[in-house]
Amino acid sequence: MFSRLRSLSLIALLATAACDDSPTVTPKDHAEGLYIKGTAEYLQGHFEASLASFEEMRKLAPTDPRLPAARGEVFLSMGKLAEAATEFEAALKQDPKRSTNWSRLGFVQAQLGRPDEALSSLRKAVALYPNDFNALEQLGEIHLKKGEQDEAIRHFILAANAASGSVKSELVLRTTEVLIQVGRQQEVLALVQKAANEGIRTAAVLTALGDALVRAGKLPEAAAAYKEAASKSPRDPTLWELVGTIQLQLDKPGEAIDAYKESLRVKDRAIVHVALARIQLAMKSKQGAEQELAAALESVQGNDVRELRELADLLVTMERKPDALRILASLSAEHDLVKDADLQLSTARLARELKDVVLEKAACARALAADPRVKKCP
Repeated sequence: MFSRLRSLSLIALLATAACDDSPTVTPKDHAEGLYIKGTAEYLQGHFEASLASFEEMRKLAPTDPRLPAARGEVFLSMGKLAEAATEFEAALKQDPKRSTNWSRLGFVQAQLGRPDEALSSLRKAVALYPNDFNALEQLGEIHLKKGEQDEAIRHFILAANAASGSVKSELVLRTTEVLIQVGRQQEVLALVQKAANEGIRTAAVLTALGDALVRAGKLPEAAAAYKEAASKSPRDPTLWELVGTIQLQLDKPGEAIDAYKESLRVKDRAIVHVALARIQLAMKSKQGAEQELAAALESVQGNDVRELRELADLLVTMERKPDALRILASLSAEHDLVKDADLQLSTARLARELKDVVLEKAACARALAADPRVKKCP
């Protein structure tokens, strides 16, 4: 009995000693915990809770240089730009050599419509860290808005060169958009080819490469780019359609058929069946064309203008003109298409051929109203 009591006393004593030896949580430790907590809440999208944690942290560590920048990020995510600017300005007073704070302040100033201040802040960010792709991109956007196209493109290219991975891909695509927008399409091929050669072979970059190669008349290379893009974007049927269209232009109907069938495996679309029907007609297979036409009519969505117009053209080719006219009559009456003079003229011509006087007159009136150059209809 005595031994048992002695053992229990020793256990109690050791437990007490263990409790006494436990580390004391200092205010600094508590503040650090609140910083981690607030950051986690911010990343989870719990912005109000994050601000509350940072406010508790402020009471314990009011001079922590991380605090205003962290609050600035939260306010920025909440769309409270003025508050975000105030916080980033406070962060820079404590740490004026932190490039990220200059970069974020510049971004906020740009959003607030203060481009000159933004340019100054962003240039300071780049001076401190030349590879700050966020700052370089924002500089490009500001120069573009100011009409300074060359400077805009230079900064977009610098941003793309400084970035990596998916961000680099996005910046390359943004640069191509701007180059095309300002009429410098000849530079696009070199840009996207360089990105692809450096290993940025995302579906989007490869598609842009394919587009640039088509414009350059390099069709076999374009087909290869689209094909690789299709392998990286298995839910996009249009990439295989592009491959098929190019193979037709290269007079390779067998490879075109294969590509179109790959597109259909992704999604059954009328426009692809129309293309296959035309190949069958070229191969003198009326039965094959009829089968593809039937599949096209079954899969047509009714909201794709290009698809419907291609289908109408095929119906005319296959001597089903009344069916074609029904499609054209519906399209030509659409509010968004009444000013499409080419569509209206096509409708009027077919209406005259089929002796639909009412439709012919209506389509002609729309064609003449849409384009003053139209002197005769149909």
